[in-house]
Amino acid sequence: MPRPTAAQLAYGSCTVLFSTLAMLLLSQTSSGPGVVIIALSALVLGLLVAMTVPARVAATTEQRVPDQRVADQRVADQRVADQRVAEPQISARRETVAAASASEPVRERA
Repeated sequence: MPRPTAAQLAYGSCTVLFSTLAMLLLSQTSSGPGVVIIALSALVLGLLVAMTVPARVAATTEQRVPDQRVADQRVADQRVADQRVAEPQISARRETVAAASASEPVRERA
């Protein structure tokens, strides 16, 4: 049996406390056996309430599929980044070019 969640403990405890108080005030019981019966019935009611509170449910495969897709995309992105790093770097050099030679004709405005 899984451990109860905080919500189950809180709902069950509040139910026991308030149902005991309400039953004692409404029945105006002062005898020992009457108080014991009310306390036991409040405990049973609190247990039922705690067990009916929905517990956490494990993620189903439909919920895991988008997470898996995101993880797969991250792996693919990392592989692309690794390939980029592995490629040789080609450095671009600037070379000084001599000015145009005098053999080219110069057009002047007319």
